[in-house]
Amino acid sequence: MSIKDKTLEFLEKNRGRYISGAELAKELDVSRNAIWKSIKSLQSEGYNISAVTNKGYSLSEDTDILSAQSVSKYIKSSNDFKIKVYKTIGSTNDKVKELALDGKEEGYIVISEEQTKGKGRFGRKFHSPKNTGIYMSILLRPRLMAQDSYLITTSAAVAVAEAIESISNKEAKIKWVNDIYLDDKKVSGILTEAALDFESGLIQYVVLGIGVNLKSPNEGFHEDIKNIATSVFNEEDNLPKDIRSLFIAEIIENFFSYYNSIDQKRFIDEYKRRSILINREVNIESNKGSVKAKVLEIDDLCRLRVQLEDGSIKELSSGEVSVRMKE
Repeated sequence: MSIKDKTLEFLEKNRGRYISGAELAKELDVSRNAIWKSIKSLQSEGYNISAVTNKGYSLSEDTDILSAQSVSKYIKSSNDFKIKVYKTIGSTNDKVKELALDGKEEGYIVISEEQTKGKGRFGRKFHSPKNTGIYMSILLRPRLMAQDSYLITTSAAVAVAEAIESISNKEAKIKWVNDIYLDDKKVSGILTEAALDFESGLIQYVVLGIGVNLKSPNEGFHEDIKNIATSVFNEEDNLPKDIRSLFIAEIIENFFSYYNSIDQKRFIDEYKRRSILINREVNIESNKGSVKAKVLEIDDLCRLRVQLEDGSIKELSSGEVSVRMKE
């Protein structure tokens, strides 16, 4: 970690408090001149750091810049995360996939202020405007068989829903298999991509992508999604300036609390309880066309159990179909 990054980390942990250059230099075991250069560099990047003679340096509590340091200060678990934050990126999933192919270990997390090529299931575009959402991907290397890959997506869905409720006090529901809803509108999507070892049947790696509409874009949601999308917070909500960092840390903590004991499936009941589809009429869409059905339940393998119009019962796996709710 560079001196600048270490300086920022210390200021983040002491946000709003003045710290003398001498204290910083002693803490980081560097010269005061090195601290001064780091402060100047951070200020040039937009960090609101005030410098007062005989008091020292202070990172303003109004600073709203995503950084590894601003997220890490809220993470209390002992997992060894390696967080990288970008101003803009094509796709956080694509970047983490590169890291996976380079042999990087589990725990790499890529976050971006915006995505220019954000993606959802079945090749759909995930609109990712800057400063309004959370766009992040996590590299995982689970000891799971391919047929158990659903555990990653479903546990992540519960983790995101719980984060939304914890921070906003709004009830979050889950639309099978990977979408989070508030008041019947989509607020978050999850995209899980994996590579398999065909000889062993084990998963080589998983890229877990999470996108959340935290605030509504100033220009409104894109035409394609304006009638079905919503955000966690409204303009009138009084939010802490580093709400995105807090929210990301909450998601990470929640997810890994499940992931570290994923074979116990502690989240399955919560996943079922939050389902927005039970007893609803839906359209099931696949490459064979669209059929109507009624959702009966979600089973212990997180398959959707539905009744078709002819009365027959079918269990659907997540990779087979897309489900659209009927109004």
